[in-house]
Amino acid sequence: MRDFKPVANDIHVSINSDQDIVAARQKGRTLAASLGFSSGDATLIAAAISELARNIVTYAKSGEIQLKELNGSTRQGIQVVARDNGPGIPDIPQALRDGFSTSGSLGLGLPGVKRLMDEFEIVSADTSGTIVTAKKWKP
Repeated sequence: MRDFKPVANDIHVSINSDQDIVAARQKGRTLAASLGFSSGDATLIAAAISELARNIVTYAKSGEIQLKELNGSTRQGIQVVARDNGPGIPDIPQALRDGFSTSGSLGLGLPGVKRLMDEFEIVSADTSGTIVTAKKWKP
């Protein structure tokens, strides 16, 4: 697995098992609360983190969730980056369709994350895995 370089003040959670999914979700909820997100928004952020981490365990077996505070001149938010070195996503538009799944699930993971967060981007290749970046801004 490629080395991920931590940035100061970023939270990194290695994802290898169901326990790691729980840890990433809890750290995301805690960070969101510390940044002043509402309880409802903190729950949405935690749900998005959980879905992204679940995809890492299911499809890539291991990876990382990175959480970062975003401080702009006019707004504050949280960034969630899910990285893995798995097989990649061959058809991103199809993977973002509700109901599409290659694992037998309901197919709501990536489309759900896209709906829960304010900004969403996927970069994926079969030789270098997948990076999903999602941002949520405080209202």
